[in-house]
Amino acid sequence: MAPNGDDATRIASAVDEDLAKCDIEHAEKAVQDAVLKPPSIQHMSNAELKEMENKMVLKMDILIMPIMGVLYILNYVDRSALAATKVYGIMDDLGMSTTDFATAISILFVGYIPFQIPSNLLMTRISRPGLYICSAATVWGCVSAATAAVKTYKSLLIIRVFLGVTEAVFFPGVIYFLSAWYTKNELGKRLAALFMFQMIGSAFGGLIAAACLTLDGRYGISGWRWLFIVEGSITVGSGLIFMMLMPEYPHNARILKQEERDYAVWRLEVEAGAGEAHEDVTTLGSFKLAMLDGKIWTMVLCMSFAQAMGSSVNFFPSIVQTLGYSQMTSLLLTTPPYILAAILFYGISYLSDRKNIIFPFYVGCLCFAFVAYIITLSTLQTGARYFAMMLMPSVCTGPQILIYKTMNVHMARPYPKRAAGVAMINAIGGLSNVWASYLYYDAPHYYAAFGALLGCAAAFLLTVTLYLMYVRRMNTLLSGTPEEQHRAMKSGVTQQQIDIGWRYIGY
Repeated sequence: MAPNGDDATRIASAVDEDLAKCDIEHAEKAVQDAVLKPPSIQHMSNAELKEMENKMVLKMDILIMPIMGVLYILNYVDRSALAATKVYGIMDDLGMSTTDFATAISILFVGYIPFQIPSNLLMTRISRPGLYICSAATVWGCVSAATAAVKTYKSLLIIRVFLGVTEAVFFPGVIYFLSAWYTKNELGKRLAALFMFQMIGSAFGGLIAAACLTLDGRYGISGWRWLFIVEGSITVGSGLIFMMLMPEYPHNARILKQEERDYAVWRLEVEAGAGEAHEDVTTLGSFKLAMLDGKIWTMVLCMSFAQAMGSSVNFFPSIVQTLGYSQMTSLLLTTPPYILAAILFYGISYLSDRKNIIFPFYVGCLCFAFVAYIITLSTLQTGARYFAMMLMPSVCTGPQILIYKTMNVHMARPYPKRAAGVAMINAIGGLSNVWASYLYYDAPHYYAAFGALLGCAAAFLLTVTLYLMYVRRMNTLLSGTPEEQHRAMKSGVTQQQIDIGWRYIGY
């Protein structure tokens, strides 16, 4: 008896799955043949390698992620502490106007932006990037604590510039550092974990600020000064402790056995070509490659829109205060939106890594951004406005996770180019924080600010859609004739990547 339509469909689907599985196994074998195993692991079976990999990744997660997470919390809290002090009188104490406060917020990026690219390029040339990152944390903690001593508006501006210079090391450095340890299927969840730590820091930053500000007047010191003293001191202590624990690159990590080091490097090479231990590209040459890559500039443009949207976080306590609650209640109400964002980031990263998809999550975040900004512009109803505020941290930071993941999987090699590209995205894209800081006036609607952010969300969606069309075209070329593959190489793909069947994923 002939199978009915449903049976035929199931049979055809099973056949397709078997063929797909065979294709994947064939592709994996071709990749492994193209990148030879190191002698120390050649005798090991696939099951033994998988078991070793699980133990190795667990080691990495147990040591690297908590350290990076805590430092990221402190990095973000130290940088954003000024926003909380507005609620508790820093403007009166230093004689600042609304424009002066916006300048104090934005001038941090005068130091932060130009030092990120040289810092990341320097990191590719040193053997101990972990020590470099933790040492920077100690220094910016000292600068942050010193903010408590400012007596005038001008001295606040100077200390903010120095804070930007010292913090410039951290974020782009961490993004590059994680990409030197984790594969593309692991990286998304780790980047999301990093942003989840940021959201946790932002959530509890409001609680910490509320607690520190209750010290107002203790020993004749204002509450906002206590905030800088406490947070800066914690950062200094953490940096000193972590610099003794932080590992370096996989090929020289003391936490791994020799065969684990070899395997850690090999699996990254299998995925994207020559790894950190084997590439020989000059710093200037890698920077030039990054500057000439249109894909990186597209991600820079996307980050510009995302950072502009993220400017709302710099003024979040003031935005929440427009609901009409007390100073203490306003600070406490800043916590739930960040907790929601942390939960959403985990879901996005889990699905993105599991399904190898990126673009649909851009669309989802940006659609919710439209909702948040339109509500803020159009109503004064407390419930609706707080609903919009609940979305704000998620819709601006979620796309940033996806931008960094795109950067690290689409521009994986050569690694100094990747490091330069990450720094360019964060530095040049971060310029939006400067001009956007001056738009937060005319409360409670903040028409200029949220009107501009609505436009940025629309432009972001258009740009990333055009990028989708481009990488799909490149994938078609990579699957084509040798002549078409040669054309694809002009966009930055290496011959080794073609040999191992590399593709632009997620779009």
